[in-house]
This record gives sequence, C-alpha cells and structure tokens, in this order.
Amino acid sequence: MRREGPRGFTLIELLLILALLALVSGLAMPSIGRGIDALQVRTEVARLVAFLRYGRQQAITKGRPHSVVIDPVNHQYALRASGEEAPRLSRAFHPSLKVSGDPLTVTFTPQGLSSGATVQVVGARGRAYMVTVDPVSGRVVSRAQ
Repeated sequence: MRREGPRGFTLIELLLILALLALVSGLAMPSIGRGIDALQVRTEVARLVAFLRYGRQQAITKGRPHSVVIDPVNHQYALRASGEEAPRLSRAFHPSLKVSGDPLTVTFTPQGLSSGATVQVVGARGRAYMVTVDPVSGRVVSRAQ
C-alpha cells in the first residue's frame, strides 16, 4: 500500500531556490549601501543643524556671544562661550564625511544675529548637503545638493 501525503523537496529544487535567493540579494546589496550612506549623511547634517541652533539659543539665553567652531581636519565641532578657552560642548563627525566651508567658525550674538556661514557636508558616495547660517536672522537651514 502506497501512502499519499505531502512530498518533500528534492535537492535540485532546494539548490535552485538558494541560487535564486543569492542572485536577488546580490542585486539588492548596492542599493542598500547607497541608502545607508544617504541616511548617515542626512543624520550627520541634522545633528550639525541642531548643534548650530543650540549655539544660537545659548547665546540668546546666556546673554553673551557663543561660537560654533567646525574642525574638518579632526572631524569635530565645538561650542564655545565668548571669553572661554575650553569648549562647553563638542561633537564628532563620522570619519567618512568630508566637511568644508567658509568660514568654519560661526559666532552668534545675544540678539540672535550671527556671523553667517556656509558648510558643505559630503558623504562617502558623493551625497552632499549645504548648511547655511543666515547672518541677519541667525536662521540655520540645510538642503541637498
């Protein structure tokens, strides 16, 4: 008597499925890498924008000028109060990012004004953002390039 019921998979069927999965994952990996790089650059830009806004807010609430100094060589940026040598707060950029700009020190006044700046942040795969600090309003904005 022959038993009827569910049959298993053959070795050939399993190998074909594994080959198909390997092909699909091989095609998807480059786009995943681009997505991770883009997310990393956006995150770092958002952190820099928040830090600059915090520097402006500190200048206004403390009633004295504060400066954000961006150091692209050491991949970091720091907040300094006027007349103080040591930074109040500092953060680091991810080492894969390239940061450039003119100037790389932004000073905020107690009235909310700034010295103005334009900073470019470029990711490892070329994704670039421009961070701009308006000298009149002190407003900090970022945009993709």
